[in-house]
Amino acid sequence: MIALINLILVFFDLSYIPWRDFYLQYTPKLTQVYDQVKGIEPHRDTQRYLNQVNALSAQLKPTNLDSPEVETSLGQLRLLSNRLIEENPFALANKSGQLEKIKNIIRDRTHKNSIHAAFDTLWTQAYLSQAGWQKELDFFNTEVKPLMETNYYRGLGTNGKFIDDFWQLDLPFVTLFALDFLVRTIAVSRQNPGLNLLEAMLRRWYDIFLLFPFGRWVRVIPVTLRLQQTDLINLEPIRQQINRDFVANFAGEMTEVVGVEIVNQMQEAIGRGDATRWLFQSSSRRAYITVNNTDELQAIASRLIYLSVYDVMPKIQPELQALVHQIIEIILKQSPIYKQLQNLPGLNQLPHHLSENLAKSLSQTTQNTLETALQDPEVTAIAARLVKKFQTVLEFELQKQENTQELQALLVDMLEEIKINYVKGIEEKGVEEILEESAQLRQIAGK
Repeated sequence: MIALINLILVFFDLSYIPWRDFYLQYTPKLTQVYDQVKGIEPHRDTQRYLNQVNALSAQLKPTNLDSPEVETSLGQLRLLSNRLIEENPFALANKSGQLEKIKNIIRDRTHKNSIHAAFDTLWTQAYLSQAGWQKELDFFNTEVKPLMETNYYRGLGTNGKFIDDFWQLDLPFVTLFALDFLVRTIAVSRQNPGLNLLEAMLRRWYDIFLLFPFGRWVRVIPVTLRLQQTDLINLEPIRQQINRDFVANFAGEMTEVVGVEIVNQMQEAIGRGDATRWLFQSSSRRAYITVNNTDELQAIASRLIYLSVYDVMPKIQPELQALVHQIIEIILKQSPIYKQLQNLPGLNQLPHHLSENLAKSLSQTTQNTLETALQDPEVTAIAARLVKKFQTVLEFELQKQENTQELQALLVDMLEEIKINYVKGIEEKGVEEILEESAQLRQIAGK
C-alpha cells in the first residue's frame, strides 16, 4: 500500500505542470502548496498588472473617473498593457496561447482590430464612463484575470534545469524501499545458500525500479506485481490476453515466413536444375538411408496393383461390363452382317444378346486373368522388367532439354500458386481460429 501511495504521488507530480491550470481552477489551495515544490511563483509582470487593476478598482469606489489618481492608474495600465504585448511574459511558462486568448477577448470587447488600440481604449476614462466602469472591471476579473493567473515564473537551479524539489518528498519512500529490498535479498540468500548476493537480488529484480531517482513512472511495474502477489488485483486475464495476442501475431507471421521460404527454396532448386540432377544423376545423390530394408516406392506400387485387381475391379464389374458392351455394340453396328440380322424376323435381338454375353465374358475373363497373372512368378518378373524399362525410358525423355525446361516452368508456376493460396488461406482463416482450437483442446485435456 505504501508503494501504491508513492506511485500515485509520482503520477501526480508528473501531471502537475501539464495540468496545473486544472488544479489551479479546482484545487487552488493545493497549487499554493505544491507550487513551492516545483519552484513556481507568480510572474512579476502579470502579477504587477493584476495588482494595478486591483488598485484602480479600489480608487474608483470612493471617487469618480475624473480624479487625477484614476487617470494615473489608467495610464499605468496602458503602459503595462503595451509591455505585456511586446515582452510576452507567458513564454517562459510555455503559455503564449493564454496571451493570445487575452488579446482576442480584448479585441472583441472594444471592437478594435489592433491589440495596442484595444488596450489603450479599454483603459481610458471615456470608454469606462460610457460602458460603465463596474461592468468592465467585472468583465476583466471574470474573463481576463483567470487567464493571467495561470502564468507563472519558475526558477532555475544550479544545474541549469527548472527547480524541482520532489526528491525531498520521494526520499523517505525510496529509503524505505531500499531497506525492504535489502531485507528481502538477505532472506532469499539465506533460504538458498547456493545463491550469491547478486543472484539473490535478481530474484526481486522488479523492486530495483523503486530505487531509481529518475524515470519514476516505471515503478508501476513493481507496484503492479506486488498488488498481484497480494491478491489485491487479478491480472491473470490481462496476462493471458497479452500472451494470446503476442502468440497470434508472432505465429501468423512466422507461419507465413516459413511456408513462403520453403516454397521459395523449392522454386530456386527447380530453377537451378538441382531437382532434375538429383532424380536422374545418381552420382549427385547422397547415400539414401532406409529404416526397414524395403523399397517403399515399389511396395506402394505393388500394393496399389493388388488393391485394384482384388478389391476395386470386383466392385466396378457392372460398370466395366457396361463399358465393354457399349464398345462391342459400336463395333457391331459398323458391320454389314449386324444390319442384315436386325432386319430378319425373330433375330433382331440376337446381336444385342451376343454383345451382352460377350461383354460379360470378356470382363469376367479379364478379372480372372489378372488374378491368375498376379500369382504367376513369370508374369511378376515380366512386370518388374516393364516397370524398370518404363522408368529408364521416362528418365531419358525427361532429360531432354525441352521437356526439362517445360516441366521446371510448370513446377515453378504450380509452387507460386501454392504459395499465394497458402498465405491467403492463413489470412482468411486467421491464427485466432487456431488458437481457439488449441484452447478447446487444453480444456478437454484438463477435464
